[in-house]
This record gives sequence, structure tokens and C-alpha cells, in this order.
Amino acid sequence: MLVAAAEKTPPHTGGLLALIPGTGGLLTVAALGIALLLVLIIRVRLQPFVALLAVSIAVGLGAGLSVTELFGTVQKSDAVSMIESGMGGILGHVAIIIGLGTMLGAILEVSGGAEALSARLMGLFGEQRAPLAMGLTGLLFGIPVFFDVGIFVLAPIVYAAAKKSGKSVLLYCMPLLAGLSMTHAFLPPHPGPVAAAGLLHVDLGWIILMGVVCGLPAVAAAWAYAAWIGKRVFVEVPQDMVEAAEEARRAVVEEKRALGTEERQGPVPVGTVLVIIGTPLVLILAATFSSIALDPSTGRSVIEFIGHPFVALTVALLLAYWLLGLRRGWSRRSLETVSTASLKPVGNLLLVVGAGGVFGAVLQGSGVAQALADVFGDAGLPVIVLAYLISLVLRVAQGSATVAIVTTTGIVAPLLARSDPSQPHLALVIMAISAGSIFASHVNDGGFWMVSKYFGISERDTLKSWTVLESVLSVAGFAVAGLVSLFV
Repeated sequence: MLVAAAEKTPPHTGGLLALIPGTGGLLTVAALGIALLLVLIIRVRLQPFVALLAVSIAVGLGAGLSVTELFGTVQKSDAVSMIESGMGGILGHVAIIIGLGTMLGAILEVSGGAEALSARLMGLFGEQRAPLAMGLTGLLFGIPVFFDVGIFVLAPIVYAAAKKSGKSVLLYCMPLLAGLSMTHAFLPPHPGPVAAAGLLHVDLGWIILMGVVCGLPAVAAAWAYAAWIGKRVFVEVPQDMVEAAEEARRAVVEEKRALGTEERQGPVPVGTVLVIIGTPLVLILAATFSSIALDPSTGRSVIEFIGHPFVALTVALLLAYWLLGLRRGWSRRSLETVSTASLKPVGNLLLVVGAGGVFGAVLQGSGVAQALADVFGDAGLPVIVLAYLISLVLRVAQGSATVAIVTTTGIVAPLLARSDPSQPHLALVIMAISAGSIFASHVNDGGFWMVSKYFGISERDTLKSWTVLESVLSVAGFAVAGLVSLFV
């Protein structure tokens, strides 16, 4: 688990930057490396994958690692370099989960499952409780799809509700965004918690359980703020976005007709959507708890096999193919087309996560992570608090939640290994890291501009609403994680 990561590597003394011997030199390298990373991403506008890779190499050389340790040698083709092991170690776990989750979300999106789910919730709660219905829609639909996809698919529903009521768009979009953001930050198969779980070797069942425990109170607090700000700041329905949404909807219908995927059995049943979304969560949780509650047996082995994240997500995807695709008149070619198209935007995300794994491996192998752990350990703060604060600072400084998560995880891993924490406690630390990674979304975050432009909110009002909403979600999620950690 964390044993290998916790092995203390003697400080290297041959690096270009590590001129101060021992811990002081390594801390200097760490500080310069993190500062360089922030400068490259924020000021130079270098792509995060390239920035992380470049800084990883610089930190490794500065801490005294040899070129052979970083890159391997041509002669020994079977030797795995630090960069290769860092990239492959994390992507071997994360890439499969993100790929399967992305395809599942695409099928739910194109089939109309999101629209059906939202329509049912709106009908159940009525116009007076429409904001709550929006929040639940974001919460449920946000489990299998990425944040930006959720906005694209569900924004037209927000426009319609706000236009019908004549009230502020904020009253409807903020609860929706809170639900989408909570699932994106705290629950698999989203890249942040999955990447951290891979780096710390935590079962996804515990991530799901602690994500629900920490995320639900956090999103409830965010909904309360959304209701408050929605009544105090009026934002009109953005007519240009309404027209663009209608145009996009027509384009989707035409695309489905061209692919032969037009629906032949009316709207998608909401029960079907819930079954598909819930299947992987139930299977993964069952596998996690069977390893605790059941003695070794054939039955337990079967449950653990079906509940492995790779198998559980594959089962859910195949269910979606059948229930939302083939049974509703889709051709096999259409399923392949939609699935393949959904994977195109994932490449950048996987490269950033992989480069974060490289950065973590270099921090570990060079002794920098251990030096940081020694200093943070002497600070007297609980690891879960340090994890949250480091992630928060990195998030506010450079904007990327993924970069904040993978960098923080690499820094706190040696601290965690000192106490040999349990899987539940590790999951709570990951919740703290994830909570810190969404704090105070502002102008250096792409999500800030997406929210502002999609819903026609001025920059000033976006700071008042979205930025504060994310901060409430972050602080509340961390508070619950910290409280629960006292008893785990």
C-alpha cells in the first residue's frame, strides 16, 4: 500500500539546485518546483501536462536524481524508469475507470436519459420546489457524467424553468451546479477521487461511501446558499443561450436520426436511468463490505469480482447499451459511434493525471516528499487538515482541481504512511483533498467562465454566486470529513 511510498530515500546531493545539504536543500527544491509549476500554468499558460512533466524533471534533477533514474537506459530495456512507473502506475488504474464512465455518461446523454430524469423530478416537486428538483437532477445525473457535459445537457431545463417562473436564473442553476460539482469532486468515476484513490491504493467502495457521507451534507449547505443568493441577485434568462440550446437540441435530434438512433418507444423510463446509474455504485459497495463482513468463500469471491470497479462499470455500460440503445432501436454502429466520440475529450485529462503521477513518483523517489512530510509533521496539524489546506492553496493559485489533487496526494502520502491508516481514514483524507480542490473557483478556472457564459451571469455576480457556492461546498465537505475522521 503506502509502504513503498513511505520508504525514506536519503537526500541526494548532486543536483543543480540542492546545494544546501539534507532537508533544507530538498525543501528548497520543493518550493522552487511548486512555484515553477504555478508560474508555468498561470503566467506562461503552458499546458498542464507539459508543465507537470517539465517540473517533475526539474525537481528530480535538482534533488540529485540521475538521468538514468529518471529516464532509464537504452541498454536495459526491461528497466522501468521513474517517469514510466509514475505515469503507468496511475493510468493503469485510472484510465479504464474514466474511459468506461465517460462512455456510460455519453449513452445517458444522447439517449435523453438526463432530460427524462429532470422532467420527472420537476413533475414530482412542482414549480414551488423546482430549485430542489434542479439540485437533485444535478446530483443524480452528475454521477456518471463530467461537470461540463452536465451543464451542456441540463442548461436548457434551467432556462425553461426560469423563463416560466420569471425568477432569477441563479435560483435554478446554482442548485444544479452544486449537485454536479459535488459528484465531480467526491464520487467515482470522476477523475479527482479516482486519481487520488489510485495514488494511495484505496478501494473505490470506501471512496463512494465517504463521498456520500461527506458530499450530501456539503451539497445541502450549498443548496441553502443557492436559495439565499438566488433571491437577492436577479439574472435574466440569456436569450442567446436559449436560442443556442434549441439549435443544439435540434442538431442532436438530427444526428440521432442520421445515426438511426431516434427513439422508437417514447421517453426514456426514469427507473431505467436510475438502475443504470445505481448499478456500479451498488456492486462496488457490495464488494467492499463483503471483504469485511464475509469469510473467504466462493460467494465472497464472486461478489468481489462483480464489484471490482472495472467489472461493475462494464456491467453498467452494457446495461446502458441494451436498455437505452438496442432495445430502443439503436444500431450497433450507432453505439460504437457515440462511445468513440465521447472518448476524444478524455485524452488531455488522462495525460494531466498521468503527469501528476510522474510528479508524485519523483517527489517520492528523490526524498522531497519525505522532507516535506517531516516539516508538515512537525507543524502539529492533523494530516487531514494539512491535506485540505495544501489542496486549497494549489487550487486557488492555479485553477485546476486535478493538478491540486494529484500534487497534494504526492505530498501527503509519506505523512499518511507513518501511522498506517485504515482504508476508511485514507478515503476521508481523499475527501479533504477533493474538497480543497474545488474551493473558490475564480477567473483562473475554466468552470468559472463556463458558468458565467452559459447562464448569462456577469463576472461580478458569478463571483458572488458560483465562487462562494464552491467555497461553501468545499468547507462543508471538509468539515464533515474532519468530524468523521475523529471516529474512524
